[in-house]
Amino acid sequence: MSKRDYYEVLSVHKNASDVEIKKAYRRLALKYHPDKNQGDKDAEEKFKEASEAYEVLSDPQKRVQYDQFGHTMNSAGGFGDGGFGGFGDIFGDIFGDFFGNTTTKRRPYVERGSDLRYNLEISFEEAALGVETKIKFPRMETCSSCYGSGAKKGTDPMVCPTCSGSGQVRFQQGFFTISRTCNQCGGRGRMVKERCPDCAGRGKVRKERTLSVRIPPGVEEGTRLKLNGEGEVGTYEGPSGDLYVVLSIKEHPIFLRNGTDIICEMPISFTQAALGCEIEVPTLVGKTTLNIPHGTQTGRVFRLKGKGIADLHGYGIGDELVRVVIETPTKLSAKQRELIEEFARISGEDVNPLSKSFFSKVKNLFG
Repeated sequence: MSKRDYYEVLSVHKNASDVEIKKAYRRLALKYHPDKNQGDKDAEEKFKEASEAYEVLSDPQKRVQYDQFGHTMNSAGGFGDGGFGGFGDIFGDIFGDFFGNTTTKRRPYVERGSDLRYNLEISFEEAALGVETKIKFPRMETCSSCYGSGAKKGTDPMVCPTCSGSGQVRFQQGFFTISRTCNQCGGRGRMVKERCPDCAGRGKVRKERTLSVRIPPGVEEGTRLKLNGEGEVGTYEGPSGDLYVVLSIKEHPIFLRNGTDIICEMPISFTQAALGCEIEVPTLVGKTTLNIPHGTQTGRVFRLKGKGIADLHGYGIGDELVRVVIETPTKLSAKQRELIEEFARISGEDVNPLSKSFFSKVKNLFG
């Protein structure tokens, strides 16, 4: 019986991407795998057919040859051993331990260390201007007595007798040789007879780590700083995890933040607003002088260029926005009251352009 076209086997078009081919094969492999269809010869043949098609179409060079010559390349050795000899590695690459890793390669057992999180509270000024600070935190580090092996000093871990150090055991099941994690050593390939008393055989001990952290200017609430390799140590010389420093920022008694700008409400007196004056305004780096022109109204905003917060990504520095608020006196002496009343009699309503305009609009609105 002639072989079916490989694209037809996987139900994909000839221009299918590698991802589409892989998805199609995975679907068929799950459906017809011998473990799910024991004793079903038809399912076994379809599984073999799909695997052969995938081995060819997933390899760019073999796929080009197949597109040019079709199945005639099989007889000429173009696809190795008939297109199916390398199935074990292919199935293992796609499914991993789903049905058991079928690769025969012996891999040393290593495990990446865990990532850690450290919550750090900083002041408003530190967030705006940047700061370098020290933090202390506990983490798992390599045991100095056994150097991470977990074995008692003077002894060494032994090769697991069950898996011969591969971390996997293999057995035949129907058409395939299946590999699974060794239960004896847990996949490590090594076993410890006499445990290190300092780490109880874990190869790690908990220690307190002191670290200097640089906070760049312009960080915001919730900013995460990643410190590579400062997490917990890995297993059997595996890479260390990372440390994530998550920032929270204290509220400021004067300033509010709006992006890279800061906002400050500055109270001034009625006479300062009416007559004009110079006032001292706080900034992130000290005080500066601000000129208040006569006739200033409450709520007016003055902009101090470059007195804000640096952009975290280097796009300049924001401004400080000073919003003046005119304070109305709540307690008046008899003399002060007399002078204000005299001022009101002299002024009349015509000298108050804002109120005159407002009441004129109200009159027009309601007739």
